[in-house]
Formats: sequence, C-alpha cells, structure tokens
Amino acid sequence: MRVTRRPRLCLAGVMAASALYATPAARAAEPTVGHLTDLVDPFIGTQNEGNTFPGAAVPFGMVQLSPDTGHRTGYDYADRRIRGFSLVHLSGAGCRIGGDLPALPTTGDVTRTDYARYAAGFRHEDERASPGYYRVGLSSGIGTELTATARTGVQRYTFPATDKANVLLNAAQSLHKPVASAVEILDDRTVRTEITGRGFCRDTPPYTVYTLTRFDRPFTAYGTWDGATVTPGARTGSGGAYLRFDTTRERAVTATTALSYVDAHGAAVNLRAEGGRSFDAVRDAARRAWAERLGTVRVTGGDETRRRTFYSSLYRSFLAPNVGSDADRRYRGWDLRVHRAQGFTYYQNWSLWDTYRTQCQLLGLLAPREARDMAVSVLRIGEEGGWLPKWGYGTVETNIMTGDPVTPFLTNAYQQGLLAGYEERAYRALKRNADGVPPAGLPMAGREANAEYIAHGFAPYDKDRPRAKLGDSDFHQGGSVTLEYALSDAMLAQLARGLGHTGDAARYAARSRNYRHVFDPSTGFFRARDASGAFTGPADPAHSVGFHEGTAWQYQWLVPQDLPGLIGLIGGERAANDRLDAFFGYERLLADPAGTARQVWMHGDPYDYYDAGNAGNADKYNPQNEPDLIAPYTYLSTGQPWKTTDVVHAALTLFTDSPAGITGNDDLGTMSAWHVLTSIGLFPVQPGYGTWGLSTPVFDRVELVLDRRHWPSGGLTVSAPGTSAADRYVQTVRADGVPYGRTYLTTGALRSLRALAFTVGPRPSEWGTAPQAAPPALT
Repeated sequence: MRVTRRPRLCLAGVMAASALYATPAARAAEPTVGHLTDLVDPFIGTQNEGNTFPGAAVPFGMVQLSPDTGHRTGYDYADRRIRGFSLVHLSGAGCRIGGDLPALPTTGDVTRTDYARYAAGFRHEDERASPGYYRVGLSSGIGTELTATARTGVQRYTFPATDKANVLLNAAQSLHKPVASAVEILDDRTVRTEITGRGFCRDTPPYTVYTLTRFDRPFTAYGTWDGATVTPGARTGSGGAYLRFDTTRERAVTATTALSYVDAHGAAVNLRAEGGRSFDAVRDAARRAWAERLGTVRVTGGDETRRRTFYSSLYRSFLAPNVGSDADRRYRGWDLRVHRAQGFTYYQNWSLWDTYRTQCQLLGLLAPREARDMAVSVLRIGEEGGWLPKWGYGTVETNIMTGDPVTPFLTNAYQQGLLAGYEERAYRALKRNADGVPPAGLPMAGREANAEYIAHGFAPYDKDRPRAKLGDSDFHQGGSVTLEYALSDAMLAQLARGLGHTGDAARYAARSRNYRHVFDPSTGFFRARDASGAFTGPADPAHSVGFHEGTAWQYQWLVPQDLPGLIGLIGGERAANDRLDAFFGYERLLADPAGTARQVWMHGDPYDYYDAGNAGNADKYNPQNEPDLIAPYTYLSTGQPWKTTDVVHAALTLFTDSPAGITGNDDLGTMSAWHVLTSIGLFPVQPGYGTWGLSTPVFDRVELVLDRRHWPSGGLTVSAPGTSAADRYVQTVRADGVPYGRTYLTTGALRSLRALAFTVGPRPSEWGTAPQAAPPALT
C-alpha cells in the first residue's frame, strides 16, 4: 500500500478558507429556481481586466447590449462616463472587438459626433443589472434601460420634459477598427445601418454587421453626420444619425434594434420575428430564459455570497458562443457566402484555446442541444471555409493563440455523444487538420508548424520567423505548441479508435508521446528546441522561451494524456509531488489558502504572464490563465488526491462577488466554467476525452438537471453533507450507493449515474491513493 502523508490543517488555514463555506446557522434559505436570477451579478469581472460586460443578453444571444465606457473591450467599472450602448460584446475577451452601433440619448442641439466627447457621466449608485436587464441614470437626467432577445436589443429612454430629446446612433465608432459605415433613415420611425470593421488582438480581415432600428413613436426631426459635419434633415450619411423626439408629455422612447451578419434583409427578418413586443415583455422573457438556464444546477448549502458567486459564473458560462444564423436560418459562412442552417442553429465566436479546457464540457453537460449545434457549426466552418478554425469571430479567423484547440473541442463533443450522424465528417476534418497545413490562400493558420512536428517530433521555436498569416504563429511558441499538438493527437487517437480507424489510432497515439521530445533531462523540464533540434533559451524553467503566455514551470503539467509517463520523466511520484508542492506553495497554502492564492500565485498586473519570464510568479501556479487550469488535478495521478482539494479550494477564494471577482480575462466563459465545475467537484481532467476528476464539492448538495436525450439518467445529485473549510477532505465516495475508490469518472459512467455521494472529514484519508485509482493514460 502506498504510504500517504497526512498534513494537519492549521487554524489560520481554516479561517482563511471559510469564505467557501458557511455554518448551518449562517445559511440563508436557498432561492427557488425562478429567483436564481436574483443571485447573478453581471458586474462581477468588470474590473481588473476580467473584461466581462454588465449589459443585457439572453443565453448564447447574437446581441449583447451593454454600455461602453472607453475600455478597449467595452466597460470598465473604474470609468465614469458612458459613450453609448452598443450591440455586440464578448464576455471576457482579452482584445477589442464589437461595440457596434453605440446609441446614446441626449438633449439639446446635436453638435458633437465623437462619442468620447459627447459621452455622459454616471454613478454606480444609479446603475443596476440582472440577467437580461440593465439600467442606469445618466448625469444628463436621462434614464436608460436595456433588454434583449436573441437577435435584437431593446432600449428604453426616459427623458426630462423637452422638445429636443435625441437618440444618437453612431455607425462610425466602435470597439474595433472602423473600415466603412453607412446610415439611412428609412421613414419617421426606422433607421438602417451597415457597419464594417476589423481587428482583434491584431488586424484581421473585415467583417460586416447590418442593423435595423425601429422606434415606438415617430421622430419630430432627424439628421445625419459625416465626420464632424452634422446635416439636419439629411436621410443618409456615413457617420451616424440623430433622431429627435418631443418628450414634454410622453417622456419614454423605446428603440428595438435587430442585428444580422448576413445582410439588410436578415436584419429586417430578425426585427419582424423578435421585435414588436413591449420593453417589459421582452425583459420578462429574458428573465424567464435565464431562470430556466440557471435552474439546470440547483445548489444547497453555502452562504448567499458563495451562491451568488457561483450562479454569476454559471450565468457567464452561458453567454457564448453566440447565435450566428438569422430567424430565417440563413447565415454567412466563412466562405462569405450565404448558407441556410438545416436542422441546427448556426453559432459563431470561438475562443477555442480557452474554452476547450472547461466551457465546452460544461455546455455538453448542461446544454447538450446547443453544444451539439455548436460542434456542427465548427464542422460547417471547416467545410465551407476550407479549414477548421482556431479563434474565430463572426465570419473571420483571427488566428489568435497557438496549438490545435479545435481537435479536443470536437473530440469532446464526440465523447459526450453530441456528434451523432456527424462522426465520420468530424473525423475527416480533424484528420486533415492533424496531418496537414492549410493552403496559403486560406486565412486559417491551422497547425502551422505541422510539417516540422511530424518530421521531427517537435514544433521548432523560431522567434524571428515572419508570420505567414495574420495572428499568432506556432513557430513563435514551439515549446508549448509541441505539448498542445501532442495533447490533440492523443484525443484524435481516441476518436479514431472509437470509429474503427485502428491504424490511424496507433499513429496518432504514437505522436501523442512527442511531448517527450521537448523534455530536457539536464533541467528536468520541458524546453523549446530550435530548427536544428538544439534546446534553446535560458535553462532556468522560470525564464524559458517558446511557451505561450507562460513558462516551462507552468506548462510542465500539460500532458493529461500521459501523466504516468511525465511522472516517470520527472523522476517518479515522490519527485513529482515535491515539484507540485513547490509549484503551488503548498506548505504556505495550508496555513493561508487565500493569502497564497493572492500573494504567491498571482500579484501585480493581470497580464504579467505575457512577460512570463520576468513575472514574479513564473515558477508558481497561475490561476489567471489557461495553461494551468488542469494542473491542480495532477495530484490525482501522484497518489495524493487530497492536495487537489486543498489547491482548488484555495483557488476558489479568488472568485468573489465584487467587480474584480474573476481571475483575469474570463475568455468567453472559460474561467467561469472552471469555477462552476470545480465547485461541483467534477472537472474534465483530460480535455477532449471523457474523464472527469473528482474533488470535494463546496456545497452540501448539487442537483444537475440533465437532458434525457443526451444523459439517460435525467439528472445527477452530487452531495457532500457538512462540507466546510475544516471538513473538506474526501473520506469515501459512493456512486449510486456503491463504494467508489477511483479519483475519476468516465463520461460513460456519468451518463447513467444518478447520485454521487461524498463523505468528508477533517483529515486526508486513504481514498483515491491506490495506484489503480488514478486517471488512466491515453497513450
């Protein structure tokens, strides 16, 4: 039997971690499903570069109507002026995109056309937000309310009594770089725009959105502008339009704006399909839609702050990807042609380097119908655009980030049973991606370093190599790219094996061991190689080169397909555990979990990891960024599973109900999904395959309401009665009443499971420490 170490938890650690739990006397009554929306705070993450937005949206909606304050991604809680309320935002994205058609109510003459100059002041005391609804009182005395449907945004303005109440629709300014814009006043209630922009983290090909805005009452006057020139009475312009109303008697003005990525007709179709209802009716429908989504997870226990933080993360997990097809099912593909979605809803906006690790698995669990359509949409991108995407916005490939994230994204869909009828189509697309490089004429970069990787077993690091295409280059991050390619090869091998392609399965499984080719025995860490095969850059793993947004310390655990092999390279379980303990600052963590999370793991600027070699935490766990998200679960494979609980529960203290309550960019729900899954006690430890690592939940009881069409059990209850900062260690686990000794579940087992019961206690136990308890290698 393996000898296990039982550390004592000191009193300081109990007190610091207590925010995760509450005593029974402190627990408030849990809200009903219909009131779960009251637990969501959309302002969480709007400060300190979480880059979330507080405005109105429905789950996966095309429209995310929200205020823009001057921050590059839209809204920053520290700002005090609003430039406009625009239609498109991405929750937690790290770069500017969207912000199309900012609208702002004003009074008086229209003399300024730069929204940075006509921006209105506001106070947070006059601001409120909840799922599907936002309101703010502007310093001008105008009240603004926002709500949304899937394809429309609805704004209601309450003006003071005046005959010069204006609504400014700015077509020429946005978060992205403007390329072209046109505005046309069609009649005394309706305005049409066409807006083309470009940009994300770097320049990208342009994309175009079409809008149609319908007001609930006629204008008394109007005009347009071109540049700084305002022309009263003009019906067309390139900059924007103002619409004037007399509010001396009736003070409210409501505008409904429909959005389409297809054409002007699509915007009109969407307005007819989803417009025409009162503001209050739309707001109530949005609230019901969110209540239904949030009701798929029902938690018992924890204080209201813990529940509010949890449900706010669950809310953000459902904000993306976004509907891309119009109400008539047409969508614009990556070939820039118009297609019709038959039998599925087309989705867009793919932060795959981020979401393949957490969010896609959560959506496959809680929103399988939408997750299936999302996977089909990615396949359609590959078929219509010529290659599978990496980081796509709308109709545009940005090529932001590196590696091969689309493979584990799609293989996860297969493992979760979401690709029925599409299995071979998915396999053909993934095989082409895994064995080749996109033609020069396509914007997609794919596995840019694939030829070298296949020939030599590693992607070379060449920082001076010019980018062949817009975006990031795999050659600039050869160390981490090798690890990412190898991970994807392992997941593709499992798909090939499941479909009976045994020869390919063996070939990809062999390639999945290529991570060994960038392991430097002299340092005991991964290290990038140059084109000649020589290890390159500083030998110190805390100052390594060739690792995207991280260091060799932080990437060393990114071998979920073969942790036994990695542990062997490091020197065995004892050496691996010693290194894990150093990585997490484990001894200090026991004494001060929250302090370790904030002072050892992360400190300074949220973007320190961009200069990882000089960051203060270059040899420590970085909970702010994706490469480390799986790392705490490595202890499940080293015979010390209780330490996974210690680490993830310390990391959970970083999620709070304040505007700075997210660990760095949320990246379209990635960090929020990590929070949700870890809080439940189920985490996808082998992204792209159906392996769910187990750790102690933070709630006494979690009920997952599952779709029987995809999850035959129809629901799963995860219970951990009495879980607390003091009693947080797994003593036993029972699956449907049967003792369960492994530290993981497979998706196959999860599909039929109805109850997963944890017994917890104050000290680590022998549970999960047997060699056969660890997640299996896939190689």
